[in-house]
Amino acid sequence: MSDEHEKMLPIANVGRMMKKILPPSAKVSREAKERMQQCASEFICFVTGEASDRCHKENRKTVNGDDICWALSSLGFDNYSEAMLRYLQKFRGFERENANQSNNCKANSGEVEKDEGSICGDISAPSFDFGY
Repeated sequence: MSDEHEKMLPIANVGRMMKKILPPSAKVSREAKERMQQCASEFICFVTGEASDRCHKENRKTVNGDDICWALSSLGFDNYSEAMLRYLQKFRGFERENANQSNNCKANSGEVEKDEGSICGDISAPSFDFGY
């Protein structure tokens, strides 16, 4: 497998994202999936590179969500930046809730129980709608 191919998003994931927004009867060719894979991967590298440059200038080694939002905005993708900021805020709130629930469950019982009425049951990730 070539080094360039390893830097791309998995084509199965790209295909699923494409099918999700198309009508159920629509067909997506392999060529279309590959082209979208190339474009999406290049876009991610472009944005991540901008965020990484910022971190390097600030003598930081870790790129975080705020850096990605900044990069999107500085590259002229303000709509994406605003949507990503909303997602990031919701995600961080969800992570705080998860941590608090886990800490409360461990403190109360020493173990996580899966009772129907328990708040210590399965915790699933949130679903976000970017409004597009």
